[in-house]
Amino acid sequence: MSDHRTRRRKARISTTALALGATAALSALTLTACSEDSSGTGSGDDGRLDVIASFYPMEFVAERVGGDLVSVTTLTAPGTEPHDMELTARQTASLSEADVIVYLEGIQPAVDQAIEQAGAAHTAEALSLAGAHAEEESGHGEEEGHAEGDTHAEEEGHAEEGHTHAEEEGHAEGDTHAEEESGHAEDSHDGHDHEGGDPHIWLDPVAYAAVTEGVAEVFAEADPDHAADYHNNADALIAELNALDAEYEEGLAGRTGDTFITTHAAFGHLAERYGLHEEAIAGLDPESEPSAARMQELHDIAEHENVTTVFFETLVSDETARTLAGDLGLETAVLDPLEGITEDSPGADYLEVMRANLEALRKALGADAA
Repeated sequence: MSDHRTRRRKARISTTALALGATAALSALTLTACSEDSSGTGSGDDGRLDVIASFYPMEFVAERVGGDLVSVTTLTAPGTEPHDMELTARQTASLSEADVIVYLEGIQPAVDQAIEQAGAAHTAEALSLAGAHAEEESGHGEEEGHAEGDTHAEEEGHAEEGHTHAEEEGHAEGDTHAEEESGHAEDSHDGHDHEGGDPHIWLDPVAYAAVTEGVAEVFAEADPDHAADYHNNADALIAELNALDAEYEEGLAGRTGDTFITTHAAFGHLAERYGLHEEAIAGLDPESEPSAARMQELHDIAEHENVTTVFFETLVSDETARTLAGDLGLETAVLDPLEGITEDSPGADYLEVMRANLEALRKALGADAA
């Protein structure tokens, strides 16, 4: 009887040991799997803010504003053309786990849809951030204008006259500007229609500075303990962007022409900032093919505007650009829209590539001889 109880006790101990061993093994596998998964999505287990950026311009600003306090994962691999990029199932799942998502609406439809469905706690959408800054600046101007107008009306009693004059002035300027913009849009067919949502705002250093400020605000909301650090980092980048803006203003001041031809309509915001005129072979989608009529129109524009260079990009085919340049006896050069950094990029980061773009524009527009 004693031997029988002993055998039963040993059997129970063996069964318990097996169960404990299996549980430990399963736990180890689970921890390993979690660790491997987090390495691809930046889980923030190390105390850093887990940030997902949609593509390079958003990655750059997130890394500069966040510094060592953030772990940034980009959805778009280097060398990938971002416009038509599709997300993997793992990337889609990671969006709902991120602390902050930094993205730009309108350039990657698949990303926009996934972010909308993810329900992330904090998002920094670049177009909204830049737009809010522009509205704020416009509001300050209107307040000053209204104050001056009201004072003038009170002193002169010409409120109605002043209003009429302002309307006439506004309509005249607005109509002229609208006609110019309309003409440019018609000239380029698939070119920039800003009201249609040109998303390439990062190529305007002033707009990109506004995005930087907005990203710092969102990071501070997500991680209040380090708010001052985020704002200090943003201020440092904004100072560099302001310096870059000044370099463009000065560098393009002595140009002999304003018109340049590009592969796709990525440089409208930059052109508008510095008083240039972009003519795009394709539209906002770099993969679209120009019509025969558009190619003929570009021939005419190049001859009429004394265009010297047809620009192409590093992430899309240069075949059409080289064909057009060959037909007209023009030069070709890279004007990089900074949608991604590769070993073929004319610089290692945003600031270097933007300065390379400036030199390319200076040469093409005759400013390097000034």
